[in-house]
Amino acid sequence: MTPRRLALGMSLWTPNLFSGIRVRRFSADWTEATVELHVNAITRNYVGTAFGGSMSAMTDPYFFMLVMHQLGRDYVVWDTRGEIEFLTPGRGVLTAHFHVPREAAESIRARARGGAKVLEWFETEITDAGGEVVARVRREVYVREKKRVTSAGA
Repeated sequence: MTPRRLALGMSLWTPNLFSGIRVRRFSADWTEATVELHVNAITRNYVGTAFGGSMSAMTDPYFFMLVMHQLGRDYVVWDTRGEIEFLTPGRGVLTAHFHVPREAAESIRARARGGAKVLEWFETEITDAGGEVVARVRREVYVREKKRVTSAGA
């Protein structure tokens, strides 16, 4: 799967499509992603600002996806926990940038060798169109190397 196709597919995926969430890009090296939330009649709360659940949803899978694509198929990768601190009401188009440096992915790979469980926290901010920080988000990613299956008598 190419980064461009994944971004398009994630934007058209029903939970994102109807939640106003648009994946603008995954970088070619799988170290970055940019996601937007369009605050509208469906994604706003009772007082007309961004619904907290929508802001949480816009940050849900992206750190684990970046780690998963960098590590490859030999690793189990899950998003296990999230925290969000709401700082100011969100209006208009909100943006989150996700970054998992190659060095971080390689460190996780080394620590997960042999099936060890690795839990790693990643952080990002959700900003409005003016660049004001609306929320701070932390997501925990679980990683372990898959057990290798060997054939008997081979």
